[in-house]
Amino acid sequence: MKAKVNLIGMAACWAVVLLAGCAGGLPRTPPVSGNQADLMTASDEPEQRRRARLRLELASAYFEQGQIKVALDEIKQSLVIDPSFVEAYNLRGLVYMRLNEMPLAEDSFRRAQNLNPQDASVAHNYGWLLCQQARYGEAIQYFGQAIANPSYTGKAKTLMAQGVCQISAGQLSEAEQSLRHSYELDAGNPVTGYNLASLLYKRGDLIRAQFYIRRLNNSELANAETLWLGIKTEYKLNNREAVLQLAGQLKKRFAQSPQVTAYEKGSFNE
Repeated sequence: MKAKVNLIGMAACWAVVLLAGCAGGLPRTPPVSGNQADLMTASDEPEQRRRARLRLELASAYFEQGQIKVALDEIKQSLVIDPSFVEAYNLRGLVYMRLNEMPLAEDSFRRAQNLNPQDASVAHNYGWLLCQQARYGEAIQYFGQAIANPSYTGKAKTLMAQGVCQISAGQLSEAEQSLRHSYELDAGNPVTGYNLASLLYKRGDLIRAQFYIRRLNNSELANAETLWLGIKTEYKLNNREAVLQLAGQLKKRFAQSPQVTAYEKGSFNE
């Protein structure tokens, strides 16, 4: 049976896992007389691309504000101005994913990939789309492509997404490796910490699960799910004082949560 994916919530899933961004790094100007290509700056940007980029910046702002249809309209106008704008196709893919239009999202990511196969942000987002469709082998391939890009600054995020996808695929050993690597690069990501602790808990590695979930629960990022995982871990380790302390936090801060109900029923092994 495939392991169930546990994220801190759908908001965290979108904000941390999915949104790898629209830019895959600064573009380069063509080489002159055999010299190495240089980074493109504002003075190099063609007028057509500048106008398309301004439209895309508006689209990104609308997307972040939850005005999805308005964002999509701005993206369409950006692509009318510059049909070769990779970042516009990438953001269009994210918009269609938010609208649950998966075939349209895949078409957007494929177009972006065809225009720039080296764009790591596109590879990350395409990989996440494929993971949502249970196309795990293809998803891991695209995550690996993103991670292998030496100029990509989002490796921790992609490793975390890869780990979550590997849990869904039942590849628990590989998932642990991905999540541990992500944690090494960004120990402050709560989704990574929670999923790593949850995976270790399910595998019976309670001491290591305790380390990760305690660190998360001792931060301001703790929530009902993380506290409940901490309670179950401490319960299995017979740390009754820790159980009571975490339960007090859970009841005080999340009194109406299903985790409080589970605690009061004593459902520690479910």
